[in-house]
Amino acid sequence: MKAKRIAPEVLLDLSSRMELFPARSDERKNIVKSACDLYGVSESTLYRQLRSVNKPKPLKRTDSGKSRVIPISEMEKYCEIIAALKIRTTNKNGRHISTNVAIDLLESTGVESEYGFIKGF
Repeated sequence: MKAKRIAPEVLLDLSSRMELFPARSDERKNIVKSACDLYGVSESTLYRQLRSVNKPKPLKRTDSGKSRVIPISEMEKYCEIIAALKIRTTNKNGRHISTNVAIDLLESTGVESEYGFIKGF
C-alpha cells in the first residue's frame, strides 16, 4: 500500500501552528489529531513527514572526497610510491612513465620501497 503524502504547504502551515504551543501542550496534540483525522494518516506518519519537510537535504555526501576502500594514510603511501616510480624512470629528455603504467606496474609486479615490498592495492 502506498503511503499517503501530505502537501508540503500543509505541513509547513501545520508546523507553524504547532510552534505557537509548548512541546507537550494539549492544544498541540489536538492540532495533530485533527490533522491526522483530516488526511487519514497516523500520528507517526504525520510526525515523520513534518521532520522531512523542515530538514534541508545536503548537497554532498558526508564522505565526499574520502576513500571508502583504504584509509587516507595508505592512499598517501601509494601516491608517494607512484610519484617515486615516475621520478626514477625519468630519462635524459625529461620523459617518464605515465601514471597509469606506474599503477599497473605496482599492481602486477610490485615494488620494493622504504615501506617494504608492496604489490597491488
